[in-house]
Amino acid sequence: MSVDKQLHPAHVAILRVLLFSPEARFAELQKASELTSDHFNFYLKQLLDEEYITKKAEGAYHLTFKGKEFANRFDTEERKVERQPKVAVCLMIRHDGKQLVQQRLKQPFYGYWGRPTGKIRWGETILEAAARELMEETGLTADLEYESIFHKMDFNKKTGEMLEDKIFFVVGGKNPRGKLVEEFEGGRNAWMTQEEYMGQDKTFENAKDSFRNLRYMPKISIAEARYSYEPEHY
Repeated sequence: MSVDKQLHPAHVAILRVLLFSPEARFAELQKASELTSDHFNFYLKQLLDEEYITKKAEGAYHLTFKGKEFANRFDTEERKVERQPKVAVCLMIRHDGKQLVQQRLKQPFYGYWGRPTGKIRWGETILEAAARELMEETGLTADLEYESIFHKMDFNKKTGEMLEDKIFFVVGGKNPRGKLVEEFEGGRNAWMTQEEYMGQDKTFENAKDSFRNLRYMPKISIAEARYSYEPEHY
């Protein structure tokens, strides 16, 4: 099993030292782990084998790019990788008084109607993700633009337990082009008026709200940019 799936206290100790220092030597890392050399070597080797850390020629250890990204998500006090909201796009495609809606035919929320959504992939801009998801799930293209940001938190009504935590970048679309894919693995698409949508048995409440006003939402400011740094500066 990979390190990120089963963190041992020794992994945590090593990562914590290197998170707060450019590099460290074997003795310093072992001291933090409070293990004997043989036991410590086992966990140190796991981090080396999975390329979370690397060893310099002069003997010091430091985090790799992979290790830095992992450690940056790491809660050093709770000794675990922090759970974070899912980040996705939500597509609000409008045409002739109707909106493009999608029924989920997969878990969770099987059978619910809402908007086409999809996760933003690593390194993708919001509009790139929106265009890709629109084509993959509906077969359409459209003129896309930013609309809003929506943080949706779902809870179990009976226990209060959080079910899902999602941040949606809502992307509006007009002038849709192409032939709509009505059926696909995991769902179906349709154009619906407000009345048609409200008549469905299972609908997401936030999607109901969006049907009450078909005009574009007020403009908001969204900053998005790509930057480059020298490898040795990361």
